[in-house]
Order: sequence, then structure tokens, then C-alpha cells
Amino acid sequence: MGDLFRRLDGCFQAVFPNLSNEEIRQATPDAVAAWDSMATVTLLAVVNEEFNTELDLDMMEDLLSYSKLAEWLGANGKDAA
Repeated sequence: MGDLFRRLDGCFQAVFPNLSNEEIRQATPDAVAAWDSMATVTLLAVVNEEFNTELDLDMMEDLLSYSKLAEWLGANGKDAA
């Protein structure tokens, strides 16, 4: 799953460029001041493109953290390029 984390890190870095690697791994809307509804939509688009998946806004409500996104991607076979 190392590749999954590297790729997901890149998604979060694209949307939240001011976060450190440690902050990215702990990212939630409550922990990241810049994480608003527009950031959620942008993150959704970036993750969908990077992982060739089709997350929608309804799904994102349950996946609003780095750890939950990583867990979902791994469980759904998105850990390989």
C-alpha cells in the first residue's frame, strides 16, 4: 500500500500545498482550515483522476479524511497504479 499512500499524498499536496507530509496524513476538514466545500470537490476530482475511480459527492461525505480515503481506496483495489 506504499504506492497508494504516495499517490494519495500527491493528491492532498495538490489541493493543500501548504500542508507538511505529517499534516497531510492527519488531514480532516476540522484539522485543515483550508478544507472547505470547494476543496472537497477539488480533492474528489484529483483523487478520481489519480486512482481512475468514480467517487461522487455522496460518497465523499463518508470519506472526509486522509485515513478514510486511504482505507476505501485500498479496500476497493485502488492500491496499484
